[in-house]
Amino acid sequence: MFTGLIREIASVKSFVGSTLSIKSKYRANLGDSIAINGACLTVVKVDSDGFAVELSPESQKLLAIENYKNEVHIEPAMKMGDRFEGHIVQGHIDTIGTVKEIRNSGNSYDVFVQVDKKYIAYIVPKGSITIDGVSLTVNDVNETDFRLTIIPHTMKETLFKTYRKGSRVNVETDMFARYVAHIINHQKSTSLSWNEVDTINASF
Repeated sequence: MFTGLIREIASVKSFVGSTLSIKSKYRANLGDSIAINGACLTVVKVDSDGFAVELSPESQKLLAIENYKNEVHIEPAMKMGDRFEGHIVQGHIDTIGTVKEIRNSGNSYDVFVQVDKKYIAYIVPKGSITIDGVSLTVNDVNETDFRLTIIPHTMKETLFKTYRKGSRVNVETDMFARYVAHIINHQKSTSLSWNEVDTINASF
């Protein structure tokens, strides 16, 4: 599990075949889970100046793989007892979004991201979303896109500063929205009994 708070912008040393080698200040251990641009990956090799992870063909197909070069966001998985900030992030990318527009509003930036319409149901106004591993709040949701407000600090300290119209990004929607939508869609009726509601609450 992750929080969506970026630990470091690390450098990509190489990406050959299925092996992505990262140069970082963070010292990983073999077998660690680390989110890279929001995708949970496993450390398969540790070097003196970083680590390497392996991306399966499935991962490469589902991710905005063109962004796994130059610099990437990294966040190690949470440990028991760590302070919880951001929001609950699984590191499971739902879809690739496309930056539709970036507007400079003076003291912030409005970023519009377009996704396949079927994922809009899991994106909630004022709810949480993860873009390339960054925990953010959704402001508005439209039929095929949503709006984020990015403060100057986030724009400067993350890869958002490199995004342009047409940039593709990894999107992880809100976990609770996905779970609730899945449960409701598989109900025989749209109404839930109180026992079912209690069961859902207990699972979180």
